[in-house]
Amino acid sequence: MNIHILACGGAVMHNIALALHQLGHQITGSDDEIFEPALSRLKKANICPETFGWFPEKISKDLDFIVLGMHARSDNPELLKAKELGIKIYSFPEYVYEHAKNKTRVVIGGSHGKTTTTAMVMHVLKTLKKDFDYLVGSQLEGFDTMVRFSDAPLMVIEGDEYLTSTLDPIPKFLKYKPQIAMITGIAWDHINVFPTWENYVEQFELFVNSIETGGSLIYFDGDETLKKVCEKSTLNKQAYKTPNFHIRNNKVVVSKGERHTLEIFGEHNLQNAEGACLVCKELGISEDEFYDALSSFTGTAKRLEKVHEEANLIVFRDFAHSPSKLKASIDAVRKQFSSHHFIAVFELHTFSSLNKDFLPNYQHCMDLADDALVYYNPDVFAHKKMQAIDKEDIIKNFGQSVWAIEDSKELLAKIEEIKSNVLGKPYVLLLMSSGNFDNAKMW
Repeated sequence: MNIHILACGGAVMHNIALALHQLGHQITGSDDEIFEPALSRLKKANICPETFGWFPEKISKDLDFIVLGMHARSDNPELLKAKELGIKIYSFPEYVYEHAKNKTRVVIGGSHGKTTTTAMVMHVLKTLKKDFDYLVGSQLEGFDTMVRFSDAPLMVIEGDEYLTSTLDPIPKFLKYKPQIAMITGIAWDHINVFPTWENYVEQFELFVNSIETGGSLIYFDGDETLKKVCEKSTLNKQAYKTPNFHIRNNKVVVSKGERHTLEIFGEHNLQNAEGACLVCKELGISEDEFYDALSSFTGTAKRLEKVHEEANLIVFRDFAHSPSKLKASIDAVRKQFSSHHFIAVFELHTFSSLNKDFLPNYQHCMDLADDALVYYNPDVFAHKKMQAIDKEDIIKNFGQSVWAIEDSKELLAKIEEIKSNVLGKPYVLLLMSSGNFDNAKMW
């Protein structure tokens, strides 16, 4: 088939282009900018557009359909041409459902932990040599792409609550209609799209209602809001908690019939593992089989990912940006490395974290760190057309002990100053951001 990927440079969109290309389809694409690693990967497959921009002449009736990315606006000239010609247009979640509608569909959603949990399920299935398709929001070790399309009988999908496309602005996870669904938790996010807490929670109620009749719903028992949402459902429900565990030689050990030593750590990760275990049980995998396979799982990129280690220093990188994610990541590192001096660094980068009215939600999120630093670039407010915040706003909302820093050189100098004061003691550095600290070299 001839397929055009409109906004082909995004993390998931370029992987969809690659997955469709691997099936033998003729793929074209467009985007106004494409960054690495998408650029090199599309070029290697010989499906990268020669010129960046939007070109209506690429759109003709020879196309079987278009897959539309969220990056494309409603006035996109290629989109307008496609509508004029009556060409079939799928958002990417719509196409994923179209591909998987005759498969068993597992969808893992939640405000936090969904990428890691999806990765856990994928890792276990691969380790046990099960055949499956997948869509996950991060590049994972052992998987060439973030998307796989084949004739496998099962598809594992990370269910994002962000919007599908300009043509259909509803959460992506409402498109998948799973037979097996898991929700990790509900913590207000994407406030530019869901302006109230009630509106945000409603999306998860809709997700639960989208599960196929006779399907299974798995959810975290420790989230009171999530419990209320799930308990309304008449589906087959299973709740999970934090498993019993202990730490031995800086490793987590869980007892599940057998004892299993894991590479991951932190209560949040262990909760995710319990939920993933229940998902795999629905697929015919026993508890011990699951944890035995999970013992070789090292985590996902930017999710408490160890990026550097030397004699007295361990550096972790984490995607945390919402208050609940921040708190969970800091709590995990504090408990795992209780004898280390702990430096936590957070970059304000997302729309929510840069919103002055949202800052009060970060109260006490960084209290467990020995030194807490919050970095932001003042130029970003003008770029995003947002009300500026200053150091006083950050200190007021994060806590008096937090260092508020607005220059990357100052940030590096502060980290070096802290390190010089803890000589002779090992320390751990946790870097939390959905950005890159303006490319500052942090260790």
